[in-house]
Amino acid sequence: MTKLKTLSAMALLLAAAPAALAQSYTIDGAHSKAQFSVRHMMVSNVRGEFTRMKGTVVYDEKNPAAIKIDATIDVASINTGEPKRDEHLKSPDFFDVAKYPTITFRSKSARKTANGLAVTGDLTIHGVTKEVVLQVEGPSPEVRDPWGNLRRGATATTKINRKDFGLTWNAALETGGVVVGEEVSITIDVEAMRPADKK
Repeated sequence: MTKLKTLSAMALLLAAAPAALAQSYTIDGAHSKAQFSVRHMMVSNVRGEFTRMKGTVVYDEKNPAAIKIDATIDVASINTGEPKRDEHLKSPDFFDVAKYPTITFRSKSARKTANGLAVTGDLTIHGVTKEVVLQVEGPSPEVRDPWGNLRRGATATTKINRKDFGLTWNAALETGGVVVGEEVSITIDVEAMRPADKK
């Protein structure tokens, strides 16, 4: 009986070992942002960013595909370098910040790629949730900052059709075409940190 208990205890320890390697990181909003690019007047690109982001990343460097991401973006932090345009983007014509103040991404699965990971998850914009795949370069190895925290960084990219999320406003051009393109290219730079392990 004693031997059986010992074997059972060892089995439980072995089963728990991989999970213990996963570390939980907090997204550092001061060093993270989501950038976007969309065609304007059919001739150029308008670029902008959301400067306030928060959330968590659970990552195990020995099992990268088990990554878990839960991120929230403050839509009111949008910045395209033109205040009047930013106000229009916050209005009911586009993001309707008063009704839908956040954009969220919650991962569901991931697989390894040549440059990092392909992370599948639910992206919610303007109250509409769609499954998207983020192509992630990284995460980087951990580095220790001057305050003793451990940090990792990663860059994620994807493309979406804004109309899929109910962002349908547009205006026609006299020469044909529209003012705002439908495809939006997204780049997300994330720096996340955790306290150093206690010795």
